[in-house]
Amino acid sequence: MDFLKTLGIEKSNPGTSTGRAWLGPLSDDIASYSPVDGLLIGSTAATPEGTYNEVVAKAQLAFKEWRSWPAPRRGEVVRQVGDALRTSKDALGRLVSYEMGKSLQEGWGEVQEMIDICDFAVGLSRQLYGLTMHSERPGHRMYEQYHPLGVVGIISAFNFPVAVWSWNAMLAWVCGNTCIWKPSEKTPLCAIACQQIIAKVFEVNNVPEGVCNLISGERAAGEWLAGDTRVALVSATGSTRMGRSVAATVAGRLGRSLLELGGNNAIIISKDADLNIAITGALFGAVGTAGQRCTTTRRLIIHTSVYETVKEKLKQAYGQLRIGDPLDPANHVGPLIDQAAVQAYLQAIERCRQEGGQFLVEGGVLEGNGYSSGCYVKPCVAEVESGFSIVKEETFAPILYLLKYDGLEEAIALQNAVPQGLSSAIMTLNLREAEQFLSAAGSDCGIANVNIGTSGAEIGGAFGGEKETGGGRESGSDAWKNYMRRQTNTINYSTALPLAQGIRFDLN
Repeated sequence: MDFLKTLGIEKSNPGTSTGRAWLGPLSDDIASYSPVDGLLIGSTAATPEGTYNEVVAKAQLAFKEWRSWPAPRRGEVVRQVGDALRTSKDALGRLVSYEMGKSLQEGWGEVQEMIDICDFAVGLSRQLYGLTMHSERPGHRMYEQYHPLGVVGIISAFNFPVAVWSWNAMLAWVCGNTCIWKPSEKTPLCAIACQQIIAKVFEVNNVPEGVCNLISGERAAGEWLAGDTRVALVSATGSTRMGRSVAATVAGRLGRSLLELGGNNAIIISKDADLNIAITGALFGAVGTAGQRCTTTRRLIIHTSVYETVKEKLKQAYGQLRIGDPLDPANHVGPLIDQAAVQAYLQAIERCRQEGGQFLVEGGVLEGNGYSSGCYVKPCVAEVESGFSIVKEETFAPILYLLKYDGLEEAIALQNAVPQGLSSAIMTLNLREAEQFLSAAGSDCGIANVNIGTSGAEIGGAFGGEKETGGGRESGSDAWKNYMRRQTNTINYSTALPLAQGIRFDLN
């Protein structure tokens, strides 16, 4: 495939890099099979622990120089990274689609998110503002400023194999940090491609070796980052189970963690909703990326007066979905990432049936021509009750649960009655309902939308959620502060040194 050659992807690729050099021997420790056709794309070498320590040492050394570069100069490097991504958008988007399984449009969209966060970070490089405040002591000035943390570890998930890493890395870099990226072992080649693209930009700009680092491996590599006192911040995206482990380990050494974990997102469809907008938002939210987004719509909470109408419209909409090769723009839904994901999908369907769920749109695994990988499944819709245990869990697959409600307070209570707290939405043209949903007594999620779905996020806003989602914030707004340490400064320009509580020393 031409896009693999364009990105420098070989059948066997080194899995460790310091941004200017690849470390370690070639091996096939981590094989990447495409969920699209089941074929081997390539392999990478897992990073040995000794090589990991070499990477951290280089990152520490690079930090001492990188932090002294003026922030706008660091921003200029990131601007050039954005331009390089623009040039590589088609090829990298195709690799994302082929290695992960999302539609080609979504693959290109993910690279566009990388470009957007580069643009955001460039502007941010001239806006790392602190504050000044009045001192209670005469002849004194107080202010606060922000300094880079040091080495930032980034653990990313397979479902967004490049974008979420960039949300962290671009901000961390303009803030003056160095980064070590541990990508998902399910999508290692996307990380290799990004490292190839960025290394060229860094070389032209004489960026110190060790600013942009890559390690490869499974759970152990992530545990090295979490337990390493040399890593100031660990940003981890993945399951709640993984996040608990990372949080406990990092907290045990009094380090910092930024967690973006599970989601169990709901859309409330009011009796005052524009149903055309509601169905469009629900459909894309539920089946986009084959249900493998942390912001995927997993529950529809529908007013009883429009419940039957919504059911019928959903059934018609699901009947129009095209499932197949995600590199074909005519298809809406690609495969799940692997056979383990397929089994989790089937188990969730069976549990739903056992608890009494009634399927409006039946699920199942697709077989035959075009489905040779065994990873293609049918998006399905089930009518459920709020007490079903399966409804409170996140299954990374295109399964949508329907629930009824009579009053808005009941709907909000249903929306909040799950352990996760990432994204939420209400479809309504009623201003009072919208404001109630957005109030302190409304959605308990980190993201709350009106008349748009739960999936997707703009770069300018802080992204993240509450409860078992982990409480982290990435991307826009003031999320940059996660990658810096705050320092309060006081300057005495008077001829005296007033002490607290009127204490005096007679030194004459």
